[in-house]
This record gives sequence, structure tokens and C-alpha cells, in this order.
Amino acid sequence: MRNFACALSVLLLLYGCGATQNLVTVEKMPISATLDLVNVVDDKVMVTIDPGAFTSDQISFYIPKTVPGTYSTDNYGKYIEGLKALDYKGEELTLNKLDENTWSISDARKLDKLTYYVNDTYDTENEIKEPVFSPAGTNIQAGENFMLNLHGFVGYFDGFKEVPYEIHIKAPEGLAHTTSLKIKEKEAEETYTTFLANRYFEVIDNPIHYTKPNNASITLKDITVNISVYSPNGVYTAEDLKKRMETMMSAQKEFLGEIDGTREYNILLYLSTLTDTDASGFGALEHHTSTVVVLPEQMPKDALEQAMVDVVSHEFFHIVTPLNVHSKEIQYFDFNDPKMSEHLWMYEGTVEYFANLFQIQQGLINETEFYERVMDKINNAKSYDDAMSFTVMSKNILEEPYKENYANVYEKGALINMVLDITLRELSDGEKGVLWLMKELSNKYGNDTPFEDEKLIDEIVEMTYPEVRDFFDTHVIGDTPIDYGDYLSRVGLTSTVQEESSGYFLRGDVPYIDVDQANDNAIFIREGIALNTFFKDLGAEAGDIIKNINGTDIDLDAIRPIIGESFGWSSDTEITMVVQRGEEEITLNGKVGTPKVDVERIIPLEESSEATTKLRNAWMKS
Repeated sequence: MRNFACALSVLLLLYGCGATQNLVTVEKMPISATLDLVNVVDDKVMVTIDPGAFTSDQISFYIPKTVPGTYSTDNYGKYIEGLKALDYKGEELTLNKLDENTWSISDARKLDKLTYYVNDTYDTENEIKEPVFSPAGTNIQAGENFMLNLHGFVGYFDGFKEVPYEIHIKAPEGLAHTTSLKIKEKEAEETYTTFLANRYFEVIDNPIHYTKPNNASITLKDITVNISVYSPNGVYTAEDLKKRMETMMSAQKEFLGEIDGTREYNILLYLSTLTDTDASGFGALEHHTSTVVVLPEQMPKDALEQAMVDVVSHEFFHIVTPLNVHSKEIQYFDFNDPKMSEHLWMYEGTVEYFANLFQIQQGLINETEFYERVMDKINNAKSYDDAMSFTVMSKNILEEPYKENYANVYEKGALINMVLDITLRELSDGEKGVLWLMKELSNKYGNDTPFEDEKLIDEIVEMTYPEVRDFFDTHVIGDTPIDYGDYLSRVGLTSTVQEESSGYFLRGDVPYIDVDQANDNAIFIREGIALNTFFKDLGAEAGDIIKNINGTDIDLDAIRPIIGESFGWSSDTEITMVVQRGEEEITLNGKVGTPKVDVERIIPLEESSEATTKLRNAWMKS
């Protein structure tokens, strides 16, 4: 009914405008986009767009400003060069660039095609203040690798987002593609591959990875998972990761049970060399039936495997939300004037919570490891504004001060779900939790039926208990911080501070230092985390910029070998560190010592009732 109503409104709008020929285009004539990956010029790809016939005198062409899943303004139009509108005689039509992502075309009735070049985003990540997140970006490496997040290559015309697309790609010999897009059967004389999309959303929802064949496949009951890997120095193959991915995703399927969103899933892994012109934003971006992952090629195999488990498990759970359960803001996403949803606590928080919960439930990690993850999230959440309404933040996530708190969706967002899970388990005598809730919402909605953004919490309360309303009003809609200790005590847990060994610059995988890309890649001591005795005894403080260590000026290239050397330091090793603190440069001297750090840990209560133990088992094991 909703789909029919949407289609009907489009037809009425077009009819009212007298666009009788446009009706034919909307219903039958696909927009044709051609990408030439063979004749790459100055590291740029030529794109040709053939829209068919327009009956209006003016039309606007857009390259997306924002795409779903990124929650950032990226302005992909700035990577477009030399855009031309050509008539049927090959003459240029008048173009007016309205903003970074929008072009107005005069005499649109005469328009035959658009042509333009596309720059990739990976090359410029280290040059601009707010680069595109690498998994949402693009790579052009002639004859070697193409990461085609298609929102960076193919645009849309105003009023024609629901039109089918045919994407023709001319690719170099020796490169294979991996994508979830359907492929049109090739004619004998054709030198390109044609990918099919029913509407523009399907174009941007299905990245294509072209690289030298490096693939593996996994069969999980009724799902086929394909892994495509680009490892520029041949360090890793898809087969290297297959076993761990199979174990992890089999556990995910077992955890999800009857929730099922796809028959095929593609993992597109790009391994970066960490050079100045290569990807530097590590993580992943979800799509309905695929995910793009970017990680450093230099990672040891066990670290790469664990990163893939943590990252891919998060992205795969997005088949539950927002790819399945989502609001109208997601269903009818406006790529150039986006209206954001209130429910990042669910879209990202639920998914991140599941990515950790399933590992304890399916025996991939033990209780101690699970408690460490929960405590890390509690501590990480403290570095953000804890007195900020999560729904208000979500609705305004593209704007400051909400934008700078975005990463808290993976910390407090997961914790909101943990607390909700414990609450539901407590109220239902262990029978219902957040996974049960998502199954109920999936049954009610699904891929093609969005919910009303402002009504979701009312519906959740109606499905569950009145006490859930109090929780949302106070801690999700409201701005009252959550007392995590209270909820942990309900499941027989408490927290304690323990002194533990640490590295000098790292505690496990957690660094004490970071890179400020907006300040010439300056290396600074992180704020919001407990510093180890190495920094404390030396007199360094959070926020200090490290200018020099033992006579070596510090930048990103210089700090890497020093971190490596630190693994061989003895407690008597002398160090001189120059830091900038505000406007002052300070020289710090001393011995490096044996670094320790106070770490808050979750442990079981010494005395716990049978009821709390039962509730803990229902929460973590059922």
C-alpha cells in the first residue's frame, strides 16, 4: 500500500507538470551511466551519463552531499571535474553550478548526455581537514584497484531518483569485480559489464570492488558470503581470513535465529599501505547486502582477524537496523538535503551492542573479556557530553555541537541497549530482551515499510512495559546520565580499580597518543582516558602536543619507529620529551620506568542472590 501510494504520487506530480514523455522515462527507460576504468587520465575516471529524453527546459543534476550510514557532510561533488552537458549534436549546453554538488542544465530538452571526470578520495585524505571516511570513499589505481562507492561516481537528476539505472563499466583485463548488483547478460560484441539497479538508492547501496582476483566464499545455511581482498603487497589473501570469518558469521546467524535479511553478502576489504596518498580512515560502511572495510595492511594476522571480527560483525548486524527496521527518514533519504532520524541509539547502538553480546552468547569470548568491553565503553562514553539528549543529538547529528559527539553512538549507544536489555530481562523474568524486541519490530516493519520517527518509542513501550517509557524519557529522550553501577548490580556485578601493566605508548590496542590531522598531523596525548605512569611520572598531561623525543622532531613518520623501540626499553632508559602545552614549550626529563595504569574492571559481586545470577545468565547467555 505504501509503495503504491508513493508511485501514484509520482505519477500525479508528473502528469500535473505535463511531463507525458517523462512518464515513459520513469516507467521504462533506465538512466545509463558509463565508467571507463581502462583509460584513466591523471588518476581520474571518465563518467558519461545518458538520461534519455527530458521534456522540461531546465533540470538539476546532483552528486550526493551525504549518504546513509555516514552521518557526515562529505560533498562528493567536489571530486567532480570538467562536467559538460552535451546536446545531440555534441555541442555544449549552458550549465550553472548552484553549489558544490548541484548543477542546473538549461535547454534540458536538448540534453543528450553529461560527461565529467572523477577524482578519488583516498588520495586527498591527508590533505583536507574533514576527509571522507575511507570506507565511504573511492579509490582509483589504474590497472590495479578500483573501490567504487558509486555515490562518488554516479549522480541523479531532480525528480528521477526512482528511475532504473544501467551502469556500464569498462574494466582493465585481469581485474575481477565483486558486488551485490545484478549483472545483465553480455552481448557478444560488448566490451563492458552492465550492472542493474532498480532505483538510485540501489546504485549507492551496492559498491563495486575491482581488483586482481583474491576471493573466498563461505556458505552459511542459506547465505553465501563472498570475501574480496585488495592487499597491495600481497601480504594477505581472502583464504587467510576465511576460517575466522566463517566461525564469526556462523555464530551471528545462530544469534539472529529467524531474523534473515539477505541470501548473499559481500565483504570488500581494502588494505591500506598507510602512505600519504592512501586510505587512513579505518573501519567499515554498511550496505544492505555488503560492507566496505578499510584496514592497514601492516596489521599482524591475529590483529587483522580480530579487527575483521569486530568490524564486520557490527556491519553485518545492520541487516537488522537500519537496513530492515528504519524510519521514513532512512527509507526516503534525501542525499542533498538530508533529514536525520532520532534513533541512532538503535541504528548504531543496537548493532554495536549485538556485535559484542553475540560473542559472549556464542562462546567466542569469555565473561572477563565481555566485562572488559563493557567497561571500556563506559569509560569511553565519559569523554563525550553525557548530559546530551540522544534523540536530539541524532536528529541534529550533522551540526555542532552534536556532530562532535557522533562517535558516542558506538559507546553510550551500545550501553543504552545494554541497560534496556537488562531492564527487559528483569521485567519479563528473563524471557524478553533487545534481540526479542528487534525481532518484533522486524515482523511489524521490514525493508519496505518504514516507521514514523516520532512514534517509535511509543510503539516500543506498547510492545513491552510502562517502565520502559521511564527509561527512554529519562535517559534517551532526556538528558540524565545513566547510573551503570545500578544496572550492573541488578545482574550481580560491580566495578573495581586494578593496577595493570601497560605499554609506554599503547595499552593493548588502545593508544595513549593520537594524530591531529587539522594541525599538520601533530602528535598529542589523548584526553578522556587514564594515563599510565610513564606519562604521569614524566609530568606529561592529556592534551600535550609531543614536539620532540630524545632530539628527534616528532611527526607521524617519526613516532612510529620510536613506538617500536619502546618495546625494548628497560625501566632505567632515559628520555627527554619536549611538549607544547598551550602557548608554552616544556622539556620533560626522566627514566621511562615500568609503566602501570589504573584500570576500572567489572567483577562479580562476592555475594549474589540466585535471582541476580539467573538474570545475569538470561542477559549474557540466552
